[in-house]
Amino acid sequence: MPSTSGTIPGKLPVVVWVLAAGTFLMGTTEFVIAGLLPELSAGLGVSTSQAGLLITAFAVGMIIGAPTMALATLRLPQRQTLILALSVFSLGHVVAALSTSFTIALAARVVTALATGAFWAVGFVVATAAAGPQRATRATGVMIGGLTLANVVGVPIGSFAGQFVGWRGPFWALALLSALAAVFISRFIPAQEQRATVSLRAEFGALRQGRLWLALSAAVFIMGGVLATYSYVTPLLTDRAGIPAGAVPFVLIAFGVGALGGTTTGGRLGERRPMGTTLTAAAATALVLVLMIPLSTNAVTATVLVFLMGLTGFAVNPVVTALAMRFAGDAPTLTSALTTSAFNIGVAGGSFIAGTALDSSLGLTGPPLVGTVIATLTLIPLIALAVRGTSGKSRIVAQRTAPAHSPSDQLARTRSHH
Repeated sequence: MPSTSGTIPGKLPVVVWVLAAGTFLMGTTEFVIAGLLPELSAGLGVSTSQAGLLITAFAVGMIIGAPTMALATLRLPQRQTLILALSVFSLGHVVAALSTSFTIALAARVVTALATGAFWAVGFVVATAAAGPQRATRATGVMIGGLTLANVVGVPIGSFAGQFVGWRGPFWALALLSALAAVFISRFIPAQEQRATVSLRAEFGALRQGRLWLALSAAVFIMGGVLATYSYVTPLLTDRAGIPAGAVPFVLIAFGVGALGGTTTGGRLGERRPMGTTLTAAAATALVLVLMIPLSTNAVTATVLVFLMGLTGFAVNPVVTALAMRFAGDAPTLTSALTTSAFNIGVAGGSFIAGTALDSSLGLTGPPLVGTVIATLTLIPLIALAVRGTSGKSRIVAQRTAPAHSPSDQLARTRSHH
């Protein structure tokens, strides 16, 4: 029997899963380019390295755009912001799919990244509010799980489809699916009778929390450590472990499965023991990465370590995200956006430093060595958080926004009419 929150006790509201589907689409578009570079290069008449700028443009757009768009849409109703973000996301893919100009495609990617930043910033707030304080970390894990699942399912399917129908096919598919997601969002998130009672002063005031910056630092380091290794794992697998190039995608799927399991496990364990979960997972990640240096010469051990890298590394993400949102108090929107930027800074910084190490005398062992160092640095802010404590006032978005009805109430009423 439904609880007063409009959902089954212990279960997450449907709106959380709908929002996770949105992050799945946006995670797919962020990473699918890597599998479409040859098709994009030929179709747009540019070199492969130039086509790779479509990845860089999206990452930079996310780093800058997430906090910028969060502030720009601060006074808009959350439902309207999410629908608008998905609509712009869809339109950006239509423009890119129709374009024969690399410049236009690049601009479309930047606009798409801005929309993604707005969706993630508000989506995390809505998801954790709908789930409630007791299930906020689990809801965050589901949201990040949508991004992780994109690497397991979305990216391989997009890359596979691009080889048969061309690079425009996946772009058209993402445009259609994001438009459908906008319809679902309008269905499960009710309109508000009044705008959120928030202010720029309150949002920036939340940034004075020292614990918030510790959580954001942990997000940067853990993603930097994992992605430093993952970005160059293919040559490690083929040239060092002796795995055939045709089998590498299966190892990458193993990473995605591990990452999905990590976000799920971290989301559940982090609800009761956030610091124990993150400290253990971060230390385990550093251990896995350092073991990859001597043990990556064997195909079996290398595959197992890639799986464990995803499992341990991604277990930290939902917990530090939920902690950052908690520390933000009653002004979580900018913090949510900064968390998104933090993860992307880790991705960009880790992969850049690892690329430099790869070209040095360290060779193929350079990226995992860099990853080990960066992942170990994650322990510094986490230990500081453990010393300072994570308890504090919980964020209750419903008190800020004063909606006409909660998403769960809307869902309960909808079910009663059927």
